[in-house]
Amino acid sequence: MSHILVIGGGFAGVWAAAGAVRARREAGAPDDAVTVTLISAADDLTIRPRLYEDDAQGKRVALDRVLGPIGVRRVAATVTGIDTATRTVTALGRDGSTLELTYDRLVLASGSRVLTPPVEGARHLFDVDTLPAAAALESHIGRLGTVPGGDERFTAVVVGAGFTGLEVATELPTRIRAAAGGREVRVVLVERADAVGPELGPGPRPEILAALEHAGVEVLLNTSLQSLDPQRAVLSDGTVIPTRTVIWTAGMRASALTGQIPGSRDAIGRLAVDEHLRVIGVDGVYAAGDTAAAVAEDGHVVMQSCQHAVPQGKLAGANVGADTLGLPLVPFAPNPYVTCLDLGPYGAVLTTGWDRTVAQTGAEAKKLKHTINSEWIYPPFDDAATILDLADHRTTWPFETVEDTAS
Repeated sequence: MSHILVIGGGFAGVWAAAGAVRARREAGAPDDAVTVTLISAADDLTIRPRLYEDDAQGKRVALDRVLGPIGVRRVAATVTGIDTATRTVTALGRDGSTLELTYDRLVLASGSRVLTPPVEGARHLFDVDTLPAAAALESHIGRLGTVPGGDERFTAVVVGAGFTGLEVATELPTRIRAAAGGREVRVVLVERADAVGPELGPGPRPEILAALEHAGVEVLLNTSLQSLDPQRAVLSDGTVIPTRTVIWTAGMRASALTGQIPGSRDAIGRLAVDEHLRVIGVDGVYAAGDTAAAVAEDGHVVMQSCQHAVPQGKLAGANVGADTLGLPLVPFAPNPYVTCLDLGPYGAVLTTGWDRTVAQTGAEAKKLKHTINSEWIYPPFDDAATILDLADHRTTWPFETVEDTAS
C-alpha cells in the first residue's frame, strides 16, 4: 500500500486529492493500493476570490462534501512540521494532541497569506485574506452606523491598488452606504507605485480609472501607510485621514511551510518545481497552487490565483498518483492566461494573455465575472462521478471557456 498526503484544503489541495483518486481509478488500481489523505485546519474550502464581497460566511464549501464522496480521508489539524528525510508530517490536532502522519508522496498545497506590514498600529488593520478576516470586516462595517462618532465612521482607507485592492475599493462604497444611512461615504485608495494596478499593466488601466471615478474613490499614488490607530490613518506624505476602517491588501507570501522543504524558493517563498510540479531536488514531494513557482506558457511564472491553483492541483494529483503507481508523468500546460477584474457597480474588465489585452468591459465583463465567482470556481459536491470527472487534468476547469466567451 502507498500513501499520498495532501497538505492544504484550498483549491489546489482539494483538486490534488481528487486528481490522485482519479489517477488511481484510471489505472485500474484497487482503492487500498493507493490511499489519499488531506490535512487542513479548516472544515471548509474557502472561496477566497470572493472575500472582497459581502456575506463572507457564505463563501465556503464543506470539505467533507467534496472529499468524502471520493474516498479521501480528511484530518482536521494544523501542520507543524515536515521531515522530508523520514517522510513524516507532524500536526497539532484540535484537542491539543500531537499527530504524526507518514507519506510515500506529498503534495504541499498550503496556500499563501497576506503580509502584515511593519507599521505602528498594524493590529488595527482589516484584510480580506481569510474567511474570519473578511467576516470581521463585514461585521465592523455593519456596526459603523451604531458606534459613537462623526463622519469619519464612513471613511475607509484601502492600502494597495493591486488586484485585490481594486476589487475591495470599487465594492466598498456600496457596502458602507448600507450602514451610513444617507450620510457621506468616502473611500481612499493608497498605492505606493505611480499607477493603479501596477502589475496589471497599461491595457486595462483606463477602465480601472473610470471605475474608480464612477465609484467616487479617491486615489493617492506614490504614497504608503505610515501608521494608524482606531481613529485615523497617517500616510507617508504626512496626510492624516480620520477613519475607523483601514484595509490592507498589499503583498502576499507563500505558506511558511515551504520553509520546511529543502528546496529553492522565489522572492515570495514559492518552491521551485519542475514541469511535473515536483519540488526540484526533493524526492517524493510535489507543490501546487500558491506554494509553487510553476512555469506556465511562454516561460511566465504562474500567478497566485485560483485560475492557476486549480489546474496545478489537478495535475499534481494526477502526477503524484502516476508516480506512486510507476506510470508516466504529464507536464504542466495550463490554458492561456486571462484576468477578470471586478470593478464594482461600474462593471468589470476581462483581459487575455500576459500582456493583458482588453477583451471585454462593462456589463458584459461583469456578467462573466459573476459566472466565474458564483459558478465556475465552486467544486461540485455530494456527487463522486461529477467531482472525479472535473478532476481530469486535461481540462483547466473552470476557466477553459473564458477565451471562447471573450471571442
